[in-house]
Amino acid sequence: MSISTPKKNKIIIRRLQYRDLEGIENLAASCCEVDWYSCSVSLGRQLQQVRRWYGLLKFLSWFPNPLEHHFCVYVAELDGEIVGCIQVSPFNNARTTWRVERVLEEIKNSPLKLTSPNTDVGSQLLRYCFESIWEARTWVLEVNIHQKKSLALYRQNGFQSLAQITYWAIAPNILEELAQHDRDLPNLLPANNADAKLIYQLDCVSMPPLLRQVFDRHIQDFQTSILNSSIIQLKRWFTQKQIAKGYVFEPQRKAAIGYFELELCKDGSQPHQAKLTVHPAYTWLYPKLLAKMARIVGELPPQSLRLASADYQPEREEYLEQLGASRIEHALLMSRSVWHKLRETKPLEKLQLSEVLKGLQPARTPIPSRMSWLKSPKVQTPKTPARQEISESKSSAKSHNSKPEDNNKTIKPNDNNP
Repeated sequence: MSISTPKKNKIIIRRLQYRDLEGIENLAASCCEVDWYSCSVSLGRQLQQVRRWYGLLKFLSWFPNPLEHHFCVYVAELDGEIVGCIQVSPFNNARTTWRVERVLEEIKNSPLKLTSPNTDVGSQLLRYCFESIWEARTWVLEVNIHQKKSLALYRQNGFQSLAQITYWAIAPNILEELAQHDRDLPNLLPANNADAKLIYQLDCVSMPPLLRQVFDRHIQDFQTSILNSSIIQLKRWFTQKQIAKGYVFEPQRKAAIGYFELELCKDGSQPHQAKLTVHPAYTWLYPKLLAKMARIVGELPPQSLRLASADYQPEREEYLEQLGASRIEHALLMSRSVWHKLRETKPLEKLQLSEVLKGLQPARTPIPSRMSWLKSPKVQTPKTPARQEISESKSSAKSHNSKPEDNNKTIKPNDNNP
């Protein structure tokens, strides 16, 4: 009589399918009820767009293109039910740095007990991405400081904080006052692909070396391809959004000292988004650039303008506080290096030098060269008189010792000697 043992519950992680969209929407709604600061609200809006263009996005994910990872989502399934999902995307054009957009997991009364890191849904989703996406050397993410559970999850999986990010909102009445100020920028030029090198140099100067190494941006990251430009045009038609870019050129140094990028909402349904980069030696550009952006925003329906600042930009934060802007969110910028992959597979303390340098050892015996076949000629050094006497005495001694009859003779004292 055979006794059947119950099967252990195992989480299956796979790519997103169309039938999973409804389950992810329910998961995002439940996470939003538990955590008010969760980013699942934006995920719900994004899922509505994915439902419309799912066929096109699935087709674009089959071959290399700029939209290959536009909506890269992995789901965790337990007994046919979605219990978690993770969304990732490449951070730079070279795909050496990837970004974790969001991690959602559901905790309820189920056979799965979250008692160890091996059974944690969020940790399994993160480690699955770390192991499957081998081209990623660094992972980055932003998490709200009020999401205590998410912070614990990311720190448990090797993420460390890089900087503190503060998001600001400038009210429409403040923008109207800024637009009335006369802020002339004679060297303000529109940005295009030809200016990508100048903007790249400005981006490198405006951040600390550690962030520059983590982001790993290149000139191609500040250029727009033909496909991306056509997609931007489609966004303008369907989402009622417009993009305006410009930079300030310094003719003496022949470099860009300020750059801004505006994502404008034409119908006024959503706040305007702004990206601002200023050279650390030209912080006096903040009032002039914000006045220029306020004049551009003033041509559209009144809406607030949102932008971000980091803790390594104290001049920007000080000016925004004086301006009367309100803080709407505080987040931590965190990163994880690929050295954790080696540490997870084998501890660094157990690595021997022979194992580390195994690739440098020769695969076969080396072949001798032709120079080793030739005998090197002996160099004869000239003998000095002293060396010549020593050599003659040695040769005479050898000649005496070589005679066998001399060894049997005894030495007799001389009678003539006293």
